[in-house]
Amino acid sequence: MFDEIGATIAEERSATKAPLTDDDVRALLAAAERVVIARGRSRRDLSPGETELDALKGRTGKYRAPIVLAGSTLLVGFNAEALAEL
Repeated sequence: MFDEIGATIAEERSATKAPLTDDDVRALLAAAERVVIARGRSRRDLSPGETELDALKGRTGKYRAPIVLAGSTLLVGFNAEALAEL
């Protein structure tokens, strides 16, 4: 999907081989002005200050994938519509 829209990926990381730590995610939240949490067809838009780390995790306790920081928007989880808006 990223190739289709001509996106440049600055960093790619395997969620299984090198999962994000809480500190990694806090750094991403600090760089964002808007957070979009996607879960299937639903999505929530929040500010970084009102976003709790547990809200970004799935049922297994790991962070949802993908996590994309595009400009000042942090997208957590897959939602085709939200990705297209980035």
